[in-house]
Amino acid sequence: MGHIKERIGLALAGGTFRILCYVCVVFAVIWFAKSSYSFGYDIFNQHAMSPGEGQEVTVVIKEGSSVYQIGKILENKGLVEDAKVFWAQEQLSLYKGKLKAGTYILSTAYTPTRIMEILSQTEEEEGGS
Repeated sequence: MGHIKERIGLALAGGTFRILCYVCVVFAVIWFAKSSYSFGYDIFNQHAMSPGEGQEVTVVIKEGSSVYQIGKILENKGLVEDAKVFWAQEQLSLYKGKLKAGTYILSTAYTPTRIMEILSQTEEEEGGS
């Protein structure tokens, strides 16, 4: 009789463990989906950190800085919300691989695309033509 109770107990424990595993997997999938959606939304829904007047900020981009490092500098200066999102935006933009080192005066009213335009210095090149 004790052997039967032991087997029933193991079956219940195994079933409970299996259900807990399923619940954890469901929550992980939901979290991943929510995070992915949010990341994608941030990439394609660009906004300035402070619309309107904004505040001017001096930014120094060193030679050899990666796009992610540039994004981190901009994030620390309050110009973009997330360096990873800025990296993805640059990868999908017309300015991919065109960001240049230098000292820039940027505004918190600029969108990430406007910041990339300035950092790629396309604005000056087009103005001189």
